[in-house]
Amino acid sequence: MHYLEVANLSKSFTDTPVFKNISFDISKGEFITLLGPSGCGKSTLLRSLAGLVTPDAGKIRVAGEDITGLKPQQRGIGMVFQNYALFPNLTVTGNIAFGLARQRINKQDMARRVTEVIELVGLNGRENVYPGTLSGGQRQRVALARALVVRPRILLLDEPLSALDAPIRKHLREQIRTIQQRLNLTTVFVTHDQEEALTLSDRVFVMNQGQIVQADTAEAVYTRPASDFVAGFIGNYNLLSPEQARRLLGLTITGKLALRPESIYIREPGRDYGPAMTTPIAARVISHQLLGNVIRYHIEAAACLLTVDSLNRGARALLPAGSTLELLFDRTELKEVA
Repeated sequence: MHYLEVANLSKSFTDTPVFKNISFDISKGEFITLLGPSGCGKSTLLRSLAGLVTPDAGKIRVAGEDITGLKPQQRGIGMVFQNYALFPNLTVTGNIAFGLARQRINKQDMARRVTEVIELVGLNGRENVYPGTLSGGQRQRVALARALVVRPRILLLDEPLSALDAPIRKHLREQIRTIQQRLNLTTVFVTHDQEEALTLSDRVFVMNQGQIVQADTAEAVYTRPASDFVAGFIGNYNLLSPEQARRLLGLTITGKLALRPESIYIREPGRDYGPAMTTPIAARVISHQLLGNVIRYHIEAAACLLTVDSLNRGARALLPAGSTLELLFDRTELKEVA
């Protein structure tokens, strides 16, 4: 039996449908990410699971129990919001303990559980300070601790990292994943950031216009997109029309050809690329972007503009605009999408 089951869930606001007949299953301890552009319905779906939004139709079950009509506090679900939602007049300890107030837990047990989660999220020494004196990352950890202290059956996270600086974001997402795995906590995470989704998830549910258009492992979603939308949303794919695919590679296709930037190779003299490679194709550099350890080239070949990612091997290896070169394509990495 799946731990979280959603069956034919639908929701509209006035006459505008947000999602319709969405169904999926999640196993105990899985980390699932809802990934998609703004307005695709992912946050509304998350809030429906939490009980903050009432669906128009469908069922939500946790461990076989129908929770569709239950109030949020009756569901055993913890939620972390983007904006922290901390009480400025309460200390870190007070904010975390607030989630236990309605559970009629004695003071000794409450203090023990608060101490446990403070240790878990790494807020030792900050127990008696107020939110206004904390950094954004520390405040988000308080919000996470407040959700965890009630020992939820499921943890929901609604874009909790979007307001943070990049280094803090990276550290906190690693911390969230470590805690989730340590507790074997079933988790649903909402983001529009593909890097977060690919880094954190056991499975990624890609959403578009109120539907889950692909639900698979992070690797499968990235390397085997189910549609041109998924390919266009994930990984900066090159999407070629049937005419471009014929002109560039001599292929006859009916859909679109999806090519990852890192799966196109700039030919290096003397290197053996193996039998799966196409014959070299003449090309010219239009421009480039430095992305740290990767150089992203914009290259023209056979009247097609391609994005090609190459490892940054230093200034001497950089190909300036106007450089001529040859491209190779691995036939096993060519993906046709609908």
